[in-house]
Amino acid sequence: MMKSELLKELEARGFLNQSSNLEALDDALSSGSVVGYWGTDPTGDSLHVGHLASLMLMRWFQKFGHKPITLVGGATGRIGDPSGRDKGRPMLTDEQIEKNCAGLRKSISKFIKFGDADNDAIMVDNYDWMKNYSHMDFLADFGTDFTVPRMLSMESVKRRLDNGMTFLEFNYMTFQAVDFLTLYKKYNCILQFCGADQWGNSIMGVELIRKKLGKEAFVLSTALITDSNGNKIGKSAGNAVWVNEEKTSPYEYYQYFRNTPDDLVEKFLKIFTEIPLDEIEKLSKLQGAELNEAKKILAFAATEIAHGRDAAQKAEETATALFSGAGNSENMPSVEIEMSGVIGVLDFLVAIGLFSSKSEARRMVEQGGIQIAGEKITDWKSDIEIADEAIVQKGKKTFLRVVKKS
Repeated sequence: MMKSELLKELEARGFLNQSSNLEALDDALSSGSVVGYWGTDPTGDSLHVGHLASLMLMRWFQKFGHKPITLVGGATGRIGDPSGRDKGRPMLTDEQIEKNCAGLRKSISKFIKFGDADNDAIMVDNYDWMKNYSHMDFLADFGTDFTVPRMLSMESVKRRLDNGMTFLEFNYMTFQAVDFLTLYKKYNCILQFCGADQWGNSIMGVELIRKKLGKEAFVLSTALITDSNGNKIGKSAGNAVWVNEEKTSPYEYYQYFRNTPDDLVEKFLKIFTEIPLDEIEKLSKLQGAELNEAKKILAFAATEIAHGRDAAQKAEETATALFSGAGNSENMPSVEIEMSGVIGVLDFLVAIGLFSSKSEARRMVEQGGIQIAGEKITDWKSDIEIADEAIVQKGKKTFLRVVKKS
């Protein structure tokens, strides 16, 4: 039985995946305020739904009186994390990293509070300390703290050995370990949060702190969030739902959660909202059409956390209007096109971004899943005339407002 109220809440909500020395971590969390960190590399200018388990965990961590540190990997982002990947990441320019770091801070600020209070979050960049090491300095300070057999035992390394893992990527875990050591020494940060795929990299930091300082540090991992096909949600897989509204509108964000598969509703209510557990238990017992009400509550609560109450209400109102046939497009996702005259329907559907290829669009038309301006398209060979504005519907739940650029 855990003593920490935080760990009790996290366990009940399904956050806990794996922990180093859970009993000692429980003691630390129940004895007073703890400093913990979560890091991400600036490979994009927004976080996405795949990051939300870690973000919500950090939100609960702060809510229970502990201090979060968010680390943006300006240094590790220049290397590329091999975890869960079959090839190396492209190198980023300094300008890209700076832009992406600003976008990530915006994403994170939606979930945790930054400021000067005791448990307000702070953000750090590992480039601030890594840039001070020459190659010789780094080897002198840490070269004997990592053994090659231990590094080769990591799953992220083993899966890449046969397809060309570079020496650059091989160093990633050592950088991440030094991050943890640096934060431990500077902020007394004893805990690192990570996704399940980061477990090996994170444990290296625990081992380094033990070797260098003779102190105990901890790692707590969360399960990865997957889509309905069991695929990890991430931008590289092409299925990302972004946190920042410039990339995914509040309406689309709302619709993502509104369309949660029936068997994941309870799990998503626990992970992505702050709805009390006793209420979630009641909602999870709903069946059939009534379960749609639970999905609406999930969508509203998740959108409210990320985008605020006003945006959640507008998204809800738009969804209600569309699915009741009112067709209110005010808050609907929109796209501008520079087209006029007559165009083939498949070319049109690809041009507005609803499909990545004409073959995909053709299949949907043949299945009767496309409506343009309220008219079902039945012939994939047909042409349409570009109107000043039209609502395009894909399937039952995807709507797009298409506006001709003036």
